Amino acid sequence: MRKAAILTTDHLEEFFVYDRLLEAPLKSLGWELTEVSWHAKNHNWDQYDAVIVRSTWDYQAHCEDFLACLQVIDNSAAVLCNSMSLIEWNISKRYLKELENKGVPIIPTLWADELKESNFAAAFAKFDCDEIVIKPYISANADGTYRLTPAKVTEQLPLIMQEYKDRSAMIQPFLTSILEEGEYSLFYFNSQYSHAICKKPAKGDFRVQEEHGGQLTSIEPSKAMFAIAEQTIDALPEEALYARVDIVSLNGALMIIEVELIEPSLYFNMDDTSAEFFANVFASQFA
Repeated sequence: MRKAAILTTDHLEEFFVYDRLLEAPLKSLGWELTEVSWHAKNHNWDQYDAVIVRSTWDYQAHCEDFLACLQVIDNSAAVLCNSMSLIEWNISKRYLKELENKGVPIIPTLWADELKESNFAAAFAKFDCDEIVIKPYISANADGTYRLTPAKVTEQLPLIMQEYKDRSAMIQPFLTSILEEGEYSLFYFNSQYSHAICKKPAKGDFRVQEEHGGQLTSIEPSKAMFAIAEQTIDALPEEALYARVDIVSLNGALMIIEVELIEPSLYFNMDDTSAEFFANVFASQFA
């Protein structure tokens, strides 16, 4: 029996986690799974054939420690999935700028390596919009994300500037399509399409995560969704064991909002064949 660790974090009780659906299909392929928190000290990573980064949903608050943990794993006998280099590339949302330079359409973005008060007025002017969204370069679960009108900028400016005192920020137009249509996620394992869902925020919210009340439905992607997702997969610096491509609509045009390569929920609960497909793709790498 080969051994793999699923890298998680502590205190996942408040989250929706579906990675245990991998246990049965991987066991049938000769793999034993063990959940290990990335906060575990002096853990023996050499005992595993592979470590799969999954629900590490507090890493954004401890980025340097998280990367140090991954480096220890990468230096061990275990194969880190996704790779260290891919995780380092994906950990800051500046990767979206690189994708844009390769022709992948992304949401128009004002990049603020050091947030200034003037960035807000510049964003409203640049995007010619009434609402904007600000989010950190490094974030998960919509942490540090604000939906702002000019009035709310004035009201919340001290709080936001304090929160972003030591953080870089990306500012984008708020997309009403997220409220009306939702956000689409297409899942790829080793560049092979698996399944897709639509995530819609709860009434009165704009965040699509389940933890914030978001509602999920399975979908069959359109040709246009497949086209932009596969363009994005082809633009990645290397092949990923797992990738979640998040797509939104802006004035009828599809655009990438994120490509999740570190700790995306893969929503195995939304497709009966997805966990088995993932297991087969994963195991084939070690055949």
